[in-house]
Amino acid sequence: MRKLLLTMAIVAIAIPAMAQQPSSPANRNANTPAVNTANSPPNPGAPVAGANSFTEGQAKSRIEAHGFTSVGQLKKDRDGVWRGTATQSGKSVKVSVDFQGNVVSQ
Repeated sequence: MRKLLLTMAIVAIAIPAMAQQPSSPANRNANTPAVNTANSPPNPGAPVAGANSFTEGQAKSRIEAHGFTSVGQLKKDRDGVWRGTATQSGKSVKVSVDFQGNVVSQ
């Protein structure tokens, strides 16, 4: 019985870990304002790690404001960066929004 429970626990931990796709790490050393305004230049170090106060809806709106469509699968990672997928110029891309509001695609 213990072996069965141990096996089930290992499988429950391993499956979500395998489903995660690698993405570029968040930059922990970016020296820019806390939140970018519409006239701010893009941060070359984005996405920046930090406590992200954007809601999922706000992150989606920010991505759409940068010309992306079909934004989906948004999840906040351990670095506070919202990551998901979107469409740009007919292609599916990975997108992210950091706590500064920087939108980055891959």
